[in-house]
Amino acid sequence: MKIFRNLLVLTIAFLAFSLTDVNAQGSSDTKSARTLEQKVFKKILYLSNYGVFDSIKFKVDGSTVTLYGKVYNGINKSSAENVVEDIDGVTEVVNNIELLPPSSFDNSIRRQLLRNFENTAGMSRYLLEPNPSVRLIVENGRVTLEGFVSNKSDSNLINILANQATGVFSVQNNLLVDKEQVR
Repeated sequence: MKIFRNLLVLTIAFLAFSLTDVNAQGSSDTKSARTLEQKVFKKILYLSNYGVFDSIKFKVDGSTVTLYGKVYNGINKSSAENVVEDIDGVTEVVNNIELLPPSSFDNSIRRQLLRNFENTAGMSRYLLEPNPSVRLIVENGRVTLEGFVSNKSDSNLINILANQATGVFSVQNNLLVDKEQVR
């Protein structure tokens, strides 16, 4: 039994050291990609018109950044592309951001969603500008919840509040609990 335990410890140690070498070789590439992702994230986050009804996501592949998501305000689509193009290390920007169609019906749902959040204790904190942690995407009566919350019960409550808004056909809850959030 002692021999088996020692053999197991040596095997684990050997694997740990061999994996460390592999990661050390690619660490500068990983570090530069992570730095580029952080720069893109900050630039998008600080767009002047980027609000609770917009959701912009991105993918970095080498020096190419692909933008996607949905925005309520058309200025955000072009502004996101412009600020990302100006980042050192970015050679190409693919802008796949969708502009939500103008709709008075969807605007009434947006107003109702805000009222529901404001009238429920503690929920309005998720919509505070300039960087709300929850994004409310309303398209043709369908609501998509994006972002992150502190706990599962808040995610469930936000889902219920969105379903209670007058005129909502369906709700897609893509909220992540803070522990699940990718950093």
